[in-house]
Amino acid sequence: MSKQQKIAVFDIDGTIFRKNLQFELINELSWMNIFPRNVRDQIVAFYTDWLEHKGAYEQYRANLVDLYEKYIKGCSLKDVERASKAVISFHQDRTYIFAEELIRKLKQEDYHLIAISGSPIEIVREFNNKHLHFDAVFGSVYEYDEKGICTGKALYEPVKHKGHLVKQYVYEHSMPLDDSYGVGDTKSDASLLEIVANPIAFNPDENLKAIAEEKGWRIVVEKKDVIYEIK
Repeated sequence: MSKQQKIAVFDIDGTIFRKNLQFELINELSWMNIFPRNVRDQIVAFYTDWLEHKGAYEQYRANLVDLYEKYIKGCSLKDVERASKAVISFHQDRTYIFAEELIRKLKQEDYHLIAISGSPIEIVREFNNKHLHFDAVFGSVYEYDEKGICTGKALYEPVKHKGHLVKQYVYEHSMPLDDSYGVGDTKSDASLLEIVANPIAFNPDENLKAIAEEKGWRIVVEKKDVIYEIK
């Protein structure tokens, strides 16, 4: 990798992928009887509350994380990887046009692309292997014992401060932030957007929209197959 290669950083859930990878993973684990079947009802209830404006997206995401952590303890890594493969095989092309076009453009310009997600690393890695083909991806990491059984302990959650991760990454790889890009959709992405040269708030929630307007960041919205900018 060239020391002067430019970098672009993407959120995944709601930014590249039209839904939430962790939602789909929990749903699949429930269908596989790894998680209880009634877990599907719980995630649908979380999603419905968000759709009906009974809570912010960050609360919806936090509910998914809590539910995953509640039931992942005692599950095998092999089952999580098997569920991840099933989800991505079915959902990998459910992406946003704007994100796909920007990714294609940046790859043609030889950008170094990384993605950061709050979803478990197993499904993030599978999405990257089958669809994104980014240079690096980061997701939540859970502890597994020597037999491949999850202890339920979260070892690493990059979503808690994406900006710190990006700063460390560019430092370790001697990469400039000149002409860098960042794309995200919620308040948790603000810490990475504020350090890149070209921040893009894509389909932002209310919190990120307010931050973007205050800081003068580019705001892009995609509705069905129409892409437009908010000035």
